[in-house]
Amino acid sequence: MAFDFKKEYKEFYSPKNKPEIVNVPSANYIAVSGKGNPNEEGGAYQKAIGILYAVAYTLKMSYKTDYKIEGFFEYVVPPLEGFWWQNDIDGIDYSNKSTFNWISVIRLPDFVTKADFNWAVETATKKKKIDCSAAEFLTVDEGLCVQIMHQGPFDDEPETVAVMDEYIKANGYVNDITDKRLHHEIYMSDARKVAPEKWKTVIRHPIRKITD
Repeated sequence: MAFDFKKEYKEFYSPKNKPEIVNVPSANYIAVSGKGNPNEEGGAYQKAIGILYAVAYTLKMSYKTDYKIEGFFEYVVPPLEGFWWQNDIDGIDYSNKSTFNWISVIRLPDFVTKADFNWAVETATKKKKIDCSAAEFLTVDEGLCVQIMHQGPFDDEPETVAVMDEYIKANGYVNDITDKRLHHEIYMSDARKVAPEKWKTVIRHPIRKITD
């Protein structure tokens, strides 16, 4: 049975539809950064997703090639995730998507080294005929966070975020969103196959405890 991050780490991929506090350990990702409306047909965001999956599946299927990754075991490619922010805006203005900055990511198994990653980028570029040079090996240590499962369209997220904000305020925490600690989303539904009202998205915000 292939290792499935969603099943093995349910605390990070399957929160309830009410806020909860979690401590998220450091993890490595395939990452592509960019700016602009994620819904733009053929835009930078959609191209980034193509790069992510090209590299992710090259690594996943590496055991069928001559390249051997030390400690490799078969696994399910984890869900697409994204870190989002807008310059000079407190929170997120969903009505102005063209100003979005984003880092789109897919989690890597711990056994994938930087050298393995570089091999996958080079191999995916050659075999899939997609320039994957924009992909980066990114380590993120999220630490203390509040998270919730949002169900519905992305444009309805502010209502869910308001629930999170109320929860942390009542429990002695404040948001700690900075240029290093960002609004984080994990996409648990395939938006191409599921109706928007049924989309499931983990929303995660960095927080810190209020000290007297």
